[in-house]
Amino acid sequence: MDILLETITTNDHGVIWYLRGGGVWQVLLALLIAALVSFAATPLVKVLSVKWGAIDVPKDDRRMHDHPIPRMGGLAIFMGFLAAVLLLVPLDIPKKGMLLGSIVIVILGVFDDKYALSARLKFVVQIIAALIAAFAGNRVTVLSNPFSSSSVWQLGWLSWPVTVIWIVAVTNAVNLIDGLDGLACGVSTISSTTMLIIALLVSETDVAVVMAALAGACIGFLPFNFNPANIFMGDTGATFLGYIMATMSVQGMFKMAGLISFVVPFLVLGLPIFDVTFAVIRRVSHGQNPMTPDRGHIHHRLIDMGFSQKQAVGVLYLVSAILGLSAVVLTVTNFSRALLFLIAMGIAVLVAWQVFRGHEKALEKQRSAAPEERAEEPGPAGPEPSSAPAEAPADSPEEEKDDG
Repeated sequence: MDILLETITTNDHGVIWYLRGGGVWQVLLALLIAALVSFAATPLVKVLSVKWGAIDVPKDDRRMHDHPIPRMGGLAIFMGFLAAVLLLVPLDIPKKGMLLGSIVIVILGVFDDKYALSARLKFVVQIIAALIAAFAGNRVTVLSNPFSSSSVWQLGWLSWPVTVIWIVAVTNAVNLIDGLDGLACGVSTISSTTMLIIALLVSETDVAVVMAALAGACIGFLPFNFNPANIFMGDTGATFLGYIMATMSVQGMFKMAGLISFVVPFLVLGLPIFDVTFAVIRRVSHGQNPMTPDRGHIHHRLIDMGFSQKQAVGVLYLVSAILGLSAVVLTVTNFSRALLFLIAMGIAVLVAWQVFRGHEKALEKQRSAAPEERAEEPGPAGPEPSSAPAEAPADSPEEEKDDG
């Protein structure tokens, strides 16, 4: 706390202005407006989802619910976010580009939640949305050299592919962790709150208000999305949340100095980034398309270890909060940045190792239990015993069918 207070008092006047109330009320108002609009809109969106047929029907073992549930709830999150931003944030060209790109993402999500679009089509549209943001000025043009505090790397034309890859990757990363009730929405709340705090500390006024709007919209939706969920956010919400966080990180965190510009964005979004990275590696190593869905995500593995949905979500909330706290501490103090980074990554790797190790044990246990269950299954009932000697029975057609 002493280090934090010392950093705040020696920082520029923007932070002092926030802490004395000049900007904190704007942030709180954005959070409140977004939460109220999102909360009020969710029941209406639920009715709309049912009317349009945007229903998630459990049809494979990747889904954790056992009955149809309306999706497209992300439309309510978008409404809450948009209301707060339009009322409280001055819209310069980069933010107009961000909003225009987010509208493209939301429209894509709505159609995907209803019609289940192909992965290739979604990928192309996401690239278009990322290019809209990039053309509006949301680009990673400079990266600070992590090995030297006095030099930077000018990306030049590489700023375009780097920005597009970052935005599309984070957009899909948040979507991929949307597998348990409240998981993606809660993790996005933690990540956006972390970005909000960091923006306050580095005097990024508009970024702070935008992230407050995003966090508030998530908070308003969460009561309907906690287990057992009444509505899912669907691709409409998950891709929208990922897109906004990726774009706003380009506007804010990548412009910070030194090692922070590398570490902080990956810490804030560490959980979804890790999950999507491992998913791609896992699928490619098995000769599959990287976009092929499977049941190997970290939340699936926690369930296979014996955790309930609420317990698994709680564990992942904790991991996300630890990474977010590390990002905040890394931002406000120069003390042992590399050590903090290593500790945070060590925790993430340790949790991941335990999860994957437990998943393999669970699979082995299931495989060993399956033959025993088949051996204990009773065979077909035979004829009642008779006093007369019975002839040798012929092979039963039923038994032949079971063997096949």
